[in-house]
Amino acid sequence: MTSPRLNRDGLQRLADLRVAEARLLLDNGHYSGAYYLAGYAVECALKACIAKQVREFDFPDRKLASESYSHSLRSLLGTAGLVGALGQDNAIYPGLGANWEEVLKWNVESRYKTDVSLAECQRFYTAITNSANGILPWIKTYW
Repeated sequence: MTSPRLNRDGLQRLADLRVAEARLLLDNGHYSGAYYLAGYAVECALKACIAKQVREFDFPDRKLASESYSHSLRSLLGTAGLVGALGQDNAIYPGLGANWEEVLKWNVESRYKTDVSLAECQRFYTAITNSANGILPWIKTYW
């Protein structure tokens, strides 16, 4: 089995796949796995925004390349150049900032959490996927 190419299109597909898998896990009572995969979908989406900055055949900027290997959503938001957009768009989409704060509770160590409750998982998943002010639909406007 081959891994998807880690280019913009591959990262977009991976984000969509991981959030769909998170929904399946949530619906079937596997809250810890759903929580982790939903957060990982946000990581992939932010990395798709970063990949958009790189032109084919250009030698990658060392700083951009190094910062792209982070799992910190806050850092990836900055590397993607979306910090200002988040501030501006929060005025247009009430709740976007609160959803971002909810999503920032995730980190790569979340894969080891085993005690995620239904309420916590639903709150987190909604913050990511809500069509009006969810983080993933918002990121997709920039990827």
